[in-house]
Amino acid sequence: MIDTARGAAFRLYLITDRQATAGRPLVDVVAAALQGAAASGLPLHRVAVQLREKDLSARPLLDLARALRALTARAGVALYVNDRVDVALAAGADGVHLGAGALPFTEVARLAPKLALATSVHSAAELEAARAAAGPGLAFAVCGPVRDTPSKRQYGPPIGFDGLSKAARLGVPVLALGGIEPSDVPAALRAGAAGVACIRAILSAPDPAAAAAALCRALL
Repeated sequence: MIDTARGAAFRLYLITDRQATAGRPLVDVVAAALQGAAASGLPLHRVAVQLREKDLSARPLLDLARALRALTARAGVALYVNDRVDVALAAGADGVHLGAGALPFTEVARLAPKLALATSVHSAAELEAARAAAGPGLAFAVCGPVRDTPSKRQYGPPIGFDGLSKAARLGVPVLALGGIEPSDVPAALRAGAAGVACIRAILSAPDPAAAAAALCRALL
């Protein structure tokens, strides 16, 4: 397993969506993205992948998790599984990403004390609540949407870089999510983000390796 104590240093957090790959196999697209990240010069221990396929039942989700675990382990990249503590444990993942409706942080820490804990928030207030609930076990939080993005409109208007900055000041490493392009990275880092999270910017790109390389170069 990856040393998840370094989770605060993650620069790129690639979140999966197999519906966003233009019909290409998800594992192949993630593999290309990791090749691009490696070519950028960004150390791969500063990259993590989150398996987030909420429509899959346990068996196919575990199969996909194991395929991604093999890929990420070879690359030296951390793997987080969204919500499913059982799948994260069975696949040998490094952590679990807890969203709304997931098990409480304290229960996950009791059941799987070796899994790193991450979460998603949409404001500084939500991050403050998550930090209070998780205590020191919270490795990092994805925060956004920073810019407008179709998949995040249900969560309200974009928080902008000001909202990102408010969350970053709380002391938990935050990763900016939502319409982030390489040209936005300097502003995200100035706002206090530890790095960025993305889905379609890489998975939907005609050349995922080139898209990942460009984003990672901006994060160096």
